[in-house]
Amino acid sequence: MDVIIIGAGKVGYTLAKFLSKEEDNITVIDNNIDALNSIIEKLDIMGIKGNGTSLKILHEAGISKADLVISVTGSDEVNMLCSLAVKKLGAKYTIARVRAPQYSEEILMLKDELGIDLVINPEKEAALEIAKLIKFPSVRSVDTFAKGKVDLVGFTILEGDGLDGEAIQDIKYLKDSILISGVERDGEIHIPSGDFVLHKNDKLYVIGEHKKIEVFFKRLGKFQDRIKNPLIIGGGRITHYLVNIIDSLRVTSKIIELDLDKCIELNETLPEAIVINGDGTDHELLLSENLQEADAFIALTGRDEENVLTSLFAINNNVKNVITKVTRFNYNVIAKNVGIDTIISPKAITANKILKYIRFLKNKKKCCIENIYKIFDEQAEAIEFLVREDVKFLNRKLKDINIINDIIIATIVRNDKIIIPSGDDKIELGDRVIIITKRDKLVDINDIVVRGNK
Repeated sequence: MDVIIIGAGKVGYTLAKFLSKEEDNITVIDNNIDALNSIIEKLDIMGIKGNGTSLKILHEAGISKADLVISVTGSDEVNMLCSLAVKKLGAKYTIARVRAPQYSEEILMLKDELGIDLVINPEKEAALEIAKLIKFPSVRSVDTFAKGKVDLVGFTILEGDGLDGEAIQDIKYLKDSILISGVERDGEIHIPSGDFVLHKNDKLYVIGEHKKIEVFFKRLGKFQDRIKNPLIIGGGRITHYLVNIIDSLRVTSKIIELDLDKCIELNETLPEAIVINGDGTDHELLLSENLQEADAFIALTGRDEENVLTSLFAINNNVKNVITKVTRFNYNVIAKNVGIDTIISPKAITANKILKYIRFLKNKKKCCIENIYKIFDEQAEAIEFLVREDVKFLNRKLKDINIINDIIIATIVRNDKIIIPSGDDKIELGDRVIIITKRDKLVDINDIVVRGNK
């Protein structure tokens, strides 16, 4: 595909990195020559200095032949204007990042009137992700499939979990309801068999029906029915969306924000929340606001350093459920190295959603991709396919199919039935099939089997 990305910021770079691995032709447009040079030096792409709304620049980028244009500048209005312009100039599909809360309820109108095919709001997506995570203390991620019926949850084995030294096949309460679909140990990713022995500090992904995942984590002591008093540091857009989401759970959120004007605005827009004007990095302030009694601590300031440091302080004060926003990849690594497991990256969430859409465009006439998530720090993928007529191994037992190494069929969803498949199960027309793979660029479910054995 010929893809044009307008905006060379953090999200633009992340998208260019992901898409260059997909072997697409990528052109990035930005006025900032330093940002462009940084991307060009690291990735095999083309860069053009200029304004993404300029007709001259768009024509230079080959807009009339573009399959997809992604507008991710720092301005919502510029992104919307770019999408409108490129559609009229011949681009087939457009994606725009639109972040401001005032636009969030007008998404359908924006899509219809401006011809935007996909509108992305990274902060709202991040808030939705946090809302899923707060039910599972000490987990690394929660991804959902099959319209919320199936969860894929990542977590680290800790002392006292009861999993250290256990072979997967001997964990009695897994049975046929949950599958351990991936293990990371010392930086190496394993697609485990039943005799794989788990160890402390292994990073696991488990997949299964939502309710059975809850039961599993209750056994591990990593589940809470609902939060009551979350403490949020930072009053930006993610906080705005998050509080609106969790207010429906009858939760009273406490927000600490340094900027007085922003506090006044939060008081007006989030009347149910308690807003405190203060420095969220002030340890005495955190303790005076009952940090140790908080059942969730969520660091959402605009500075990675502050989010990491305050999260460490919360962990050291025995807060079990700590969620940290990190935007720069190097801080993501630092946070994990110092013991912060639950990290939110709006740019990675955005890239995942756009990657899913692009895979859909590439293969929309075949087996449709419904969901795609990068897991294990982008070293593997979890992909949900909707099975159509062209699948070449329909109605054949899985044990009779020669599946490629490093790929596992993790779950089959048939109507409302969740199946953790065995060798005797089959894939049928209309199924939703969730696959875990260490391979990049998987766009067709037919590609999971060895050629000549379909």
